[in-house]
Amino acid sequence: MVSTAALAETAAALGDPARAGMLAALMDGRALTAGELARVAGVAPTTASGHLARLVEAGLLAVERQGRHRYHRLASPEVARVLEGLMALSGARRPPRTGPRDAALREARTCYDHLAGRVAVGIADAMVARGQLDLAPDGGALTESGAVLLARLGVAVPAAPGRPFCRPCLDWSERRPHLAGALGAALCRRCLELGWVRRVAGSRALSVTPAGRLGLREAFGLDQSAAISAAR
Repeated sequence: MVSTAALAETAAALGDPARAGMLAALMDGRALTAGELARVAGVAPTTASGHLARLVEAGLLAVERQGRHRYHRLASPEVARVLEGLMALSGARRPPRTGPRDAALREARTCYDHLAGRVAVGIADAMVARGQLDLAPDGGALTESGAVLLARLGVAVPAAPGRPFCRPCLDWSERRPHLAGALGAALCRRCLELGWVRRVAGSRALSVTPAGRLGLREAFGLDQSAAISAAR
């Protein structure tokens, strides 16, 4: 059982605006240097080093060394899930600013290594409604028809020891669950491979392509044309 002291320490590590900004910048699954994260947070490099050390100590960040460089990334998909949930909670208390960038993020984005936003929630809803996925608060399982759908789309879900096959992740903009876990990551990877979505430089937003609009409609019954026009 997690002690109250450990819980308070984790909450304190999250409770600084500079550290929160660094964590948010890593939500797309990238690994960034201390200098890049310092610029994101708007702090001096020496100040950023202290913040990063605190986040590593709290188990929120992991460090990878490559030559002379040190790269920081979120420590696990579970950290990303907690951050997404906190974004949903803070957004519920204070509505987010609107604008083209926010509209793009609401439409489709990465949440660490899986899809988030209106598109991702639509996929989850469609699979549940069609009986392709059984989704519970603590996990999910594919049905026979769901396995057929994934095979048709060429979605391969590799074995990931210690990682849940599927779990709901509360979407901060839609306030409803999208799919995380190994299944969510595999769906995201396949959508990128198929060219249904493309990464947007400097953002975790994803752009849904014309091929993606057609593919999402055929596979999941999603009609994204109106939403995509609004996001542009």
